[in-house]
Amino acid sequence: MRTGRAVSLALPIRPTPLISGPFAPASQEASPVRQTMQYTGFPPIATAEVLTVIPHHPRSTHIDAVAHMPREGQVYPGRPLDECVSMVGVRHGSTTAFAAGVVTRGVLLDLAADGPLPSGYAVTADDFDAAEQRQGVRLEPGDALVVRCGWDMAPVPGRPMPGMSLDAVRWMHRRGASLYAGDIGDAHPALDPACPAPLHSVALPLLGLPLIDAVNADQLAAVCAELGRHAFLLTVAPPRILGLTGVPVNPLALF
Repeated sequence: MRTGRAVSLALPIRPTPLISGPFAPASQEASPVRQTMQYTGFPPIATAEVLTVIPHHPRSTHIDAVAHMPREGQVYPGRPLDECVSMVGVRHGSTTAFAAGVVTRGVLLDLAADGPLPSGYAVTADDFDAAEQRQGVRLEPGDALVVRCGWDMAPVPGRPMPGMSLDAVRWMHRRGASLYAGDIGDAHPALDPACPAPLHSVALPLLGLPLIDAVNADQLAAVCAELGRHAFLLTVAPPRILGLTGVPVNPLALF
């Protein structure tokens, strides 16, 4: 960090009244935060509200804990699911691991520099290698990988999304990425029936790679292009709420 300039990678959320329903379909224009105001309109009562938050929502920038997606009845690094998760919360592999926050070097690989990726496109290791060469940057072990594909994570009926391939996940593993953050992640519908969700079915439960879903990478890409640098200090400081499978975050890229 050299100048202190900060860029948020989080999508803005405008709460909606709870009467809209806490589990409206993700394909609808529904907020991931529902709000009930505790306000009578008469002084001297202070205004306040009760929030119902849906962390795993395509319009909420959130970090997934490893317990979010078990694989074959196990939670990373191989703990039985029934030992990790119960009706009262998560005992292993939860957001407790993020209580101290995340601070590391971040690298943006802008795959949408010439426009959004095509519909149904599978991102591969070659795409990452080409972006590194084009931008003059290299992802090093321990770095957080931020990917811009030029798409919104909220699915649109009849418009297949692009997404990461298993080859792309292998590339992240070889490079030693500590975290993945992208405007999109796994494709919808799945690109490969044999491995329908490489990030959520391989990277998260088998490699222990935390995922930040629904990142807003457009402003970050603009600042990186303006400054001529695609590496920055990335800070992720989620609310210190323990025992969850995921929690909203506001990642900051600091230059």
